[in-house]
Amino acid sequence: MNEIIVELNKFLNYTLFTLNEARFSVWTLLFLFISIFIVIKVSGYGKKLLIERILGKFDLEYGVRVSIATIARYLFVIIGLSIIVQSAGINLSSLVLIGGALGIGIGFGLQTIISEFISGIILMFERPIKVGDRVEVGGIAGNVKEIAPRATSIVTNDNITIIVPNSKFISSEVINWSHSDNTVRLHIKVGVSYSSDPNKIREILLKVAYENEGVIDDPEPAVQFKEFGDSSLNFELLVWTTEYMTKPHVLISQLYFSIWYAFKENGVEIPFPQMDVHLKNGGEDKN
Repeated sequence: MNEIIVELNKFLNYTLFTLNEARFSVWTLLFLFISIFIVIKVSGYGKKLLIERILGKFDLEYGVRVSIATIARYLFVIIGLSIIVQSAGINLSSLVLIGGALGIGIGFGLQTIISEFISGIILMFERPIKVGDRVEVGGIAGNVKEIAPRATSIVTNDNITIIVPNSKFISSEVINWSHSDNTVRLHIKVGVSYSSDPNKIREILLKVAYENEGVIDDPEPAVQFKEFGDSSLNFELLVWTTEYMTKPHVLISQLYFSIWYAFKENGVEIPFPQMDVHLKNGGEDKN
């Protein structure tokens, strides 16, 4: 039994390589791998605990809690890794030389990854977007599901998750529908024939808006007479909604259905673009 312990001890203490006077044995690598695994697992559990139980007691939005917990996890991992390396007998100053030697290669090879990571940190501190927000970026619209170090996950209305690099939210124009609150205004454009009474059209459109449960009464719906079009009088129905903030096209579709039936009941004509063709006689053939 003693011989097995002695052999095992020799194996664990066998030096695999040395790095700037730092000795790496089998035991050192095992200690590093196991400790790093534990730190990552504990940090993940701590993040969930911080979001749901600790920060959940305060009056904070869910996205804000996620940002705070994520930053706290980063700090915990960095501090934990520093302690682990020191506990393994590795002097952090001995790694400076390696960092300098690999700095150029990392700078070129991981330039994009580092850029995305820094962008992720900026998003968490500035919070132009947060988990749960309804956003549009690069032609993609959906709800922010997760802001990770490298990319942000957006879930569309079709329940498709799209991974967007964090730098897109820093360098591109981003529309955040729920940045301040969840109340948004929708624009429904309608054209009617010139024979229609504008006041009657305004009455019909407001009635349709008030009858839809998805439209809120405060702020009130409004109707604007936009212009005299080529073949129609153009109006715009403005409505506010909270329920359909994440799916505005659903509410717009409902209103268009109701407007069509209301116009039909009231004899309102919806014109279509007209084109007049004039035929000009080029003269008789002299031959």
